[in-house]
Amino acid sequence: MPLRGELPEEGELVVATVTSIRNFGAFVTLDEYNKREAFIHLSEVATGWVKYIRDHIREGQKIVARVLRIDPAKAQIDLSLKRINDHQRRERIQSWKNEQRAMRLLAVVATALKLEEQATHELFAEGLVEKYGSLFHAFELAAADTKKFQKENGKEPWVGAFLATAQESLTPPHVTITGILEVRSTGPDGLENVRAALLSAEKVDPEAVLVQYVGAPRYRVQVEGSQYKQVEETLRRATEAAIEKIKASGGEGSFVRA
Repeated sequence: MPLRGELPEEGELVVATVTSIRNFGAFVTLDEYNKREAFIHLSEVATGWVKYIRDHIREGQKIVARVLRIDPAKAQIDLSLKRINDHQRRERIQSWKNEQRAMRLLAVVATALKLEEQATHELFAEGLVEKYGSLFHAFELAAADTKKFQKENGKEPWVGAFLATAQESLTPPHVTITGILEVRSTGPDGLENVRAALLSAEKVDPEAVLVQYVGAPRYRVQVEGSQYKQVEETLRRATEAAIEKIKASGGEGSFVRA
C-alpha cells in the first residue's frame, strides 16, 4: 500500500488509470490512493474543442492529471488533463516509477526484518517520507551516503536492513554536464584576466568543476555529481562567475551548454 493519505490535495498532480469513457468525460482510478475513483469532464480533457474524446484518451491508459476539486462528503474528485505541461507529466511519471520501485525495496526490507510490509509503514517508512520527501529519496541517500544516513537515523534495528537493501539494489547516480565557455579580453592584461575568470569558475566547487582548454577563446566546462539538479546549479554558478569576472575587467564572455 502506498505511503499516502486517503485523498489527494487540490492542485496535486496524480497518476491514474482510465477505466471508463463517456461522451461527457472519463472515469479513472487513482493509482496512489487505493484506486479511488475520480472524474475528468470533457472540457478538461484537452485545450480547444474536443470532438471525439477517444482521440485524446482511452481505457486502460496511464495518465497524469491535476486535481481540480475534492468533495469528501460526496466522495467526488474532479481532475484535469489539460492543465499540465509535458515536462510536469514526465517528471510526475518518473516520480511515480521511483516510488513503485521504493515500495518493492521496502518489501525486501520487511522480509529481512521478518515483518509484514504494512508494519514497516508505521515503524519507520512514514517517518522517512516525512524526513526525506519520498521513500525513494531515502533509499537513494542510504545507497550514496551510508554514514550520513546512519547518523540521521541512529541505531534503530531496521537501519541495517534498510542500508543493506539500498546498497544492493541502488547504484548511486552519477551525472556529468558539459558546455563551452568563451571568454575574451583584448587589454594589456588580457591573459591574466582570462585566467582569473576561469579560476573563478573552478572555485565555485573545486571537486566538481573542471575547466579544459579547447582553443582560445573556447574552454570546456565539465561538472560532475550525484544529483542532476545540483549539478545543473553548480554549472550555472560556475559559468556565471567566469562571465561576471571577465566582464568586470572589460572583456566578454558567453556560455553554451552541450
